[in-house]
Amino acid sequence: MVDLSYIEVENLRKTFTVRKKREKGKLLREKEIVEALKGISFTVEKGELVGYIGPNGAGKSTTVKILSGILNPESGRAEVGGRVPWKDRKEYVKHIGVVFGQRSQLWWDVPIVDSFSLLKDIYKIPENDYENRLKELTEALQLEKLMRTPLRLLSLGQKMRAELCGSLLHRPELLFLDEPTIGLDAVSKLALRDFLKWENKEHGTTIMLTTHDMEDIAALCSRVMVLGHGQKLFDGKLPELLERFDTVRTVAVKYDTDDPKLELPEGVEINKQDGEIRITYSPAEIPTANMLALLQNAGSIREMTLQSENIDYLIAAMYKEMDL
Repeated sequence: MVDLSYIEVENLRKTFTVRKKREKGKLLREKEIVEALKGISFTVEKGELVGYIGPNGAGKSTTVKILSGILNPESGRAEVGGRVPWKDRKEYVKHIGVVFGQRSQLWWDVPIVDSFSLLKDIYKIPENDYENRLKELTEALQLEKLMRTPLRLLSLGQKMRAELCGSLLHRPELLFLDEPTIGLDAVSKLALRDFLKWENKEHGTTIMLTTHDMEDIAALCSRVMVLGHGQKLFDGKLPELLERFDTVRTVAVKYDTDDPKLELPEGVEINKQDGEIRITYSPAEIPTANMLALLQNAGSIREMTLQSENIDYLIAAMYKEMDL
């Protein structure tokens, strides 16, 4: 007997019909068929915390909506815990939680505790289980002092913590997070990441995270899947992705003098603005240690920031290599 993975996706396809802008002189708008998913396949084991990344329009949200039972695919197979999301939806949604970064499942004008109470009734959570789980989540998410506050009066970070609490009240086996840290400040992001690691470790909750924030991926996910043009481009560990495609670095430097004696190799891009010098280079051609030594030799450094490029750059590099 073959053991099946918790999430099984095989050759999943989804298309949408989009109406183009009406051209001058034409009565009707033309239709265009857009392939959101072009036969993607993957598996996820129970308890995994997986990053699902890619540029806008890659098919990430479409995948999440299919796996959460909101959309039906044109073809292909998907099972989560032995259930087909769009066929067994009423039973299936009892076992999942979904958080969309820019949408809310809580009620705008009522205290969040009242929204939680309503979710308890929707999911038919026994009173004792509800009280214990609510206490656990509100302590972990630091919501105790906010329970009587309407959602509309909360900050963005507080709203996201409340959304997570609502999505996890019924102890789902699987949690989908679609851009959960979008717009959050650094403190809120750190708190959210700490909670997700705790929830994953404490309860073995399987988590699929879609985000453009590389720091979210680095802090949370041991495995990364990259989607582009509706196709799976990469599936593996984050260091492998970075080693293969993180080929450009940017360093921003401010010197004590207005005229540092910079002597850099050809091919290095230099931009100067408002006393800051931004240098873009390839670590494969110039090791970072050598670049830092060259910058230090140019004069006394007042401030320096070294950073890798973001996910969009990595995806662009993948597109170029794969001729997509």
